[in-house]
Amino acid sequence: MYLIRRVFKCKPRTARRAAELVTKIGEAYMNAGQRSEIRVYFSGGTVPGPADTLYMDWTSEAIESPGRDGNVTPREIIGPLWQQALEYVEEDHIEFYEMFQPR
Repeated sequence: MYLIRRVFKCKPRTARRAAELVTKIGEAYMNAGQRSEIRVYFSGGTVPGPADTLYMDWTSEAIESPGRDGNVTPREIIGPLWQQALEYVEEDHIEFYEMFQPR
């Protein structure tokens, strides 16, 4: 099992607005059966942590390419939302973690 985390460095004081859009993007992937339940959270401003940083994470049994054969992405929903979100995002990257499962 893997934890997959998308990290967004947002323009100053825009993380909350970006979080609304990123949540809608994650929900579209969930509704399409592409992702497990997502969590969206941010730091800076009123809590400690890197300022203006937004995170979305989910778990997956495997790390798979979104461009794999047979994978259907809800582009008609996600495309316009990404365009809006990118107005607030300076940079982003993705992180992968293997979940510890005691034997």
